[in-house]
Amino acid sequence: MAVKVAPSILSADFARLGEEVRAIDAAGADYIHIDVMDGHFVPNITIGPAVVKALRLHTTKIFDVHLMIDPVDPYIEAFAAAGADIITVHAEVGGHLDRTLQLIRSLGKKAGISLNPATPESVLDYILDRLDLILVMSVNPGFGGQAFIPSQLEKIRRIRAKIGSRPIELEVDGGVTPAVALECVEAGADVLVAGNAVFSGGSGQYAANIRALRA
Repeated sequence: MAVKVAPSILSADFARLGEEVRAIDAAGADYIHIDVMDGHFVPNITIGPAVVKALRLHTTKIFDVHLMIDPVDPYIEAFAAAGADIITVHAEVGGHLDRTLQLIRSLGKKAGISLNPATPESVLDYILDRLDLILVMSVNPGFGGQAFIPSQLEKIRRIRAKIGSRPIELEVDGGVTPAVALECVEAGADVLVAGNAVFSGGSGQYAANIRALRA
């Protein structure tokens, strides 16, 4: 199966977000990856449900919404209503992951879990059957443009083994370039999040950038 590419709009032109989303849709993006940061769990602030709702009008592609916020439970319903298709929360947030994942699924959305670079994959052991997606952070979350952390390749391999035959997608986010993409896919990833690697060069280059990641 071909690897999926999920351009992160964190690297898009925020003054033209709707246009940028339409451009990556036309360029062949599989998912639209939306990074939500709160300035508390991570040292940056991005967007909220109102922006997700506004962008929903610009594409029918899957909205892959990554919530880097703490607390997270009070906001899940708002992001679901805004048009998120996959809602990913962090393993490091709160103390009731099973309950949070049940909440996401009760709203008819796919549930994802994200692991920071220092978080061991053992956190997945008792929630695998609640998951549709596992996101390995290959940088420390909070900023775009960081370099890939090589130690995460072994984590990807270990998580792929844990998933086994379950219908769970394995996604990687952080410092993903065409060269890194190959290593991630060989380790077991099937969805690649990329910001700068997709959005560099202007909209005329987006399709070629996405093809380069798939290749």
